[in-house]
Amino acid sequence: MYSNELVRGTLKTVILQLLSFKDKMYGYELSKEVKEKTEGKIILTEGALYPILHKLEKDGYVTTIFETVGNRKRKYYMLTGKGKSHAKDRKNELLDFMQTMQSLVDPKPSLSSCI
Repeated sequence: MYSNELVRGTLKTVILQLLSFKDKMYGYELSKEVKEKTEGKIILTEGALYPILHKLEKDGYVTTIFETVGNRKRKYYMLTGKGKSHAKDRKNELLDFMQTMQSLVDPKPSLSSCI
């Protein structure tokens, strides 16, 4: 498992990306998907997930609907048009950040250092 410190800054982007892959997802489904895709290296707790979802909804990136499944009402989260654009921007920002971090923690030798 990764440290909370490493994971915390990427959770919003992760949630936005997962929602961009499907029309709608409910909370447990999101956390289960994170756990499966990361082979258990990232566990998305309710305490981390729902505040982010609520913030995304407040900011207009996510909307919700309720559906009855069996005897229970389930709250589904979906990206809005604004959310789809924001998800793409956040993904690009994260990819660029990862590349920058790579150059800091595992720099490739420059040509000048070989001379």
